[in-house]
Amino acid sequence: MSEMTLKEEWERLDSETRQWLLANPGCVLVPRTVTARIKQESVSRIEVDDHGQMMLSREDLDFIREKGADADAGQGSVDFRFFDATQPRTPD
Repeated sequence: MSEMTLKEEWERLDSETRQWLLANPGCVLVPRTVTARIKQESVSRIEVDDHGQMMLSREDLDFIREKGADADAGQGSVDFRFFDATQPRTPD
């Protein structure tokens, strides 16, 4: 089993974990609660310290910043539309 990289595991992570990582792009040491969620979804080996925290590599940090920049760049260009489950009735 290889050591985990966020790039390889990103799609397996739940949205809450991804959001936390994107909101904390400079965090080198991931809190144990977030680490536990990553370990739960990961298929790779994750090394943790004595406190259950995971240390991110330079590659992981660069990946998170890249993902964050992609998300920021896309915010203005995507038009999200929400629809009700049923269509409103129009008068005859």
